[in-house]
Amino acid sequence: MSYCVNCGVELDRDAAACPLCQTPVINPVCPPDPQAIPNFPMERQEVEPVDHRELAILLSAMTVCTGVCCGLLNFVLWRGVPWSLFVVGACAVLWVWLVPPLLLRRAPSAVLLLLDLLAVGGLLVLIGTVLQGSVWLSGIALPVWAGFSLILLTIWMAAKNRSFLSRAMLILGGLALFLVWLEFIIDRFLGTYRPMWSLIAAAVAVTLMLPLAVVRTRPNLRRQVRRRFHF
Repeated sequence: MSYCVNCGVELDRDAAACPLCQTPVINPVCPPDPQAIPNFPMERQEVEPVDHRELAILLSAMTVCTGVCCGLLNFVLWRGVPWSLFVVGACAVLWVWLVPPLLLRRAPSAVLLLLDLLAVGGLLVLIGTVLQGSVWLSGIALPVWAGFSLILLTIWMAAKNRSFLSRAMLILGGLALFLVWLEFIIDRFLGTYRPMWSLIAAAVAVTLMLPLAVVRTRPNLRRQVRRRFHF
């Protein structure tokens, strides 16, 4: 192994000149090997961009093949419960989650999130229809989905271009609202509304939000917290 006589950097076997200072390598004991594979590229090149359409086609083919194969198995071997519809619905949800973000690169993030939530709602409707569970579908599943979707979309749109502290406060507040809504829906479905655990969780969230609000309104304290926690 040779070393540069000018800057002292370690040289590869195929190096005819120092890669740092371009000093010619002259070493009769260990001459440069022109047949050796270079350890670093000699020419500047750019990485080929990822073809999102090809990846979208691959993901679409995978989800479609999974749904078709499960449908054929259900139709040929197990003709009782139409379990393949659940698989097809799950594949459709995965397709909505994965493929549109690859193809609709310029679409607003809120639109893509709305598509994801609608796909989950459609899956719930499919499950309720197949299992003939309209009672739990309209009593618990869809109200919980609607409340979660509304809160998540509101937080997503309100947290745009906000600071880390503001986003944390919005997430905590949204989590508290969702837990209160969840207990309300469950208790209403069971017949009696008696708020208990959701109020405790909401109180904990509000307790965590108060210090964040104080730090957010005090610039000196906010700078100290950023230095201490490195964010």
